[in-house]
Amino acid sequence: MTTWGIVATIKAPARDILDFAAYHLDLGAHRLYLYLDAPNPEALASLKPHPRLRVITCDAAYWRKLGPRRPAKHQVRQSANATHAYGRRAEVDWLIHMDVDEFVWPDAPLADLLGALPPGTLCARIRPMEALAGAAGLFKGFIPPGPRREAIVERLYPTWGSHVKGGFLSHLAGKLFVRTGLGPLTVKIHNVFSGERMNPGETELDRVALCHCHAKSWEDWIAAFAYRREKGAYRAELAPNRPRERGGMSLHEVLGLIESEQGEPGLRAFYDEICAASPGLCDRLAAEGLLRHCDLGLDAKRRKHFPESG
Repeated sequence: MTTWGIVATIKAPARDILDFAAYHLDLGAHRLYLYLDAPNPEALASLKPHPRLRVITCDAAYWRKLGPRRPAKHQVRQSANATHAYGRRAEVDWLIHMDVDEFVWPDAPLADLLGALPPGTLCARIRPMEALAGAAGLFKGFIPPGPRREAIVERLYPTWGSHVKGGFLSHLAGKLFVRTGLGPLTVKIHNVFSGERMNPGETELDRVALCHCHAKSWEDWIAAFAYRREKGAYRAELAPNRPRERGGMSLHEVLGLIESEQGEPGLRAFYDEICAASPGLCDRLAAEGLLRHCDLGLDAKRRKHFPESG
């Protein structure tokens, strides 16, 4: 039987970590390699005894061993840990690098879908769906690149859609399942490198999606806003949605402009148009065939796999 596993670098409340682990254990993950980016004794107490979990606290001793020092950027730490996990003795046939707010959503047993891939397929990309805030289980679907994408996004989000690539605040690239045993690889956030070759033998695994819970609520989104503008999904180095000669602005610039001119009420209006599960947006998504229903069942799965967590 084909086996698969996940590597994740995580800094989150214990409940979120247990939700992530329980969901993927329930889905059939053979191994989860969980790198705790900060000590979390509460989560560790539940995670460590589980036979399918491999948990590493990334403390000073860990970084000295991996060395020479702890990288300042969390993206670099994620890549280092994912590369470390891939370089271990293989315990699974396929490994994917993910974040704690991402959940694999296949339309058939994942082991079967991966097992059916031809031997020459070495990487299999899954594309994201982005959660709609305020309605559990509702997601906006991925719009494939092409001539129709821009017009669809502007119908869905008439005020700010021209500045929001694919209608998603976070990534459109998705994540990669990678066959193990391919020799030395460097694992990045959305890609892998074998020497100078990027994503050798890649295909799209279109029967599997990645449910990305990027904005759970307004409170959650605004609490993470400053960090994401400085270091995360809205940072300055990321490119605009469209060329600057066509009026393109990066999300970092757009959000900074809204904040400086309209303050928090302006940010709330942006959030409500792009993220919130309003009746209007849900209707527009449904009309475009892009409204997705995915009941992750996190509470029940956490209680099943970690009953001591309550």
